[in-house]
Amino acid sequence: MHAVLELDPICFSSDCPSRSLFDQIADKWSAMVLAVLSDRPHRFNLMRRRLEGVSQKALTQCLRKLERNGLVNRRVVSLSPVAVEYEITALGRTLQKPLGALHQWTLDYLAEVDAAREAFDARQSDDAFGGVQVGKRSD
Repeated sequence: MHAVLELDPICFSSDCPSRSLFDQIADKWSAMVLAVLSDRPHRFNLMRRRLEGVSQKALTQCLRKLERNGLVNRRVVSLSPVAVEYEITALGRTLQKPLGALHQWTLDYLAEVDAAREAFDARQSDDAFGGVQVGKRSD
């Protein structure tokens, strides 16, 4: 039997403050940035190289949001040229366990998700309409 997650209906409201925080934390770059920073502080360019596919703009915006939310600290390193280093905060570390569990879920169920995707794609290619047809069973 599966446990049911009970959410207060207000959480789905666009006015709910938890919604914007959840949006930030659940963002793919945020989760990856926090994972990268989990072992040690990183400079911006090293993070950008480790996070294949992230643009400079997307990484900058993500780090700014994480810093604003208290999940990451930004520190200017006095070198020539000046460098900026980012480090996960104690608050940010509290996300490691739930994000780690979510990542493990993706590894554990990737094969099932791939099978579901293939089945969906096959149904879509068999049906030029691509939608639900009245009278057609989708057992």
